[in-house]
Amino acid sequence: MKTILIADDEPRTREGVRKVLEAWSAGRHRIVVATSGVEALAWLEDNEANVLITDIRMPELGGLELVEKLKEMDHPPVVIIISGHPDFTYAQRALQFGVVEYLLKPLDKAKLVAAVEAAFKREEELHRIERMERLVDEKLLETVGQEKRYNSQVQEAIHYLDAHLHDPITMRDIADHLHLNASYFSVLFKEQTGLTFSEYLTRRRVQRAKEMLTNTELTITEIAERVGYQTAKYFVKVFRTMEDMSPGQYRKSVVHREETIQ
Repeated sequence: MKTILIADDEPRTREGVRKVLEAWSAGRHRIVVATSGVEALAWLEDNEANVLITDIRMPELGGLELVEKLKEMDHPPVVIIISGHPDFTYAQRALQFGVVEYLLKPLDKAKLVAAVEAAFKREEELHRIERMERLVDEKLLETVGQEKRYNSQVQEAIHYLDAHLHDPITMRDIADHLHLNASYFSVLFKEQTGLTFSEYLTRRRVQRAKEMLTNTELTITEIAERVGYQTAKYFVKVFRTMEDMSPGQYRKSVVHREETIQ
């Protein structure tokens, strides 16, 4: 269930927004209200909201100041600003902070609902981007993206490695496959890709493991075997070194974020 947090110090506006959204959501979403920016910030420190609707002018902590503080959070909500003043400077600052909509009072019900729907779409888009960033190894992506610039032997080595990632493959195995001296191949691979063969192999195995942790229900042991590790214990050690968390923790973190946007 997605959560909408409404922050407004004016009871009439706050309750009006709540009633409109409760009628629109028909129980599909949780609607939470805060009577000030300070109260909203305190609530967000212990809870997650998908969308925040906040008045721009409130005592102690205004809407824009609240939005600025949200940047410090791991998963800040998408923000809709409401204001009783058609101030261009406020609107411009709001857009710079990534606010998706700037609505003027008195609020139009249809525009309010449309803004919330747009905010939900934006939140899901940001989640997909975040999920992709967590899934992809940027260094590995950069290396693979330059593949066409490598000579044919290194290109073949990369393709062969990807096809045999589930095997306990070594640098010598690939050098033999390419009919190259292992020492020469080691230097060539590092020179072309910027990574040692061992580092590339580890990053590629962890990358595939992350894909399996995200998209399958295979056990940690099964995943370890499918990415070429003979023991789950060693796989967990390597994964933790690369990602600063265990495979199980990584899977739980992905599942948690998936659940929050349902």
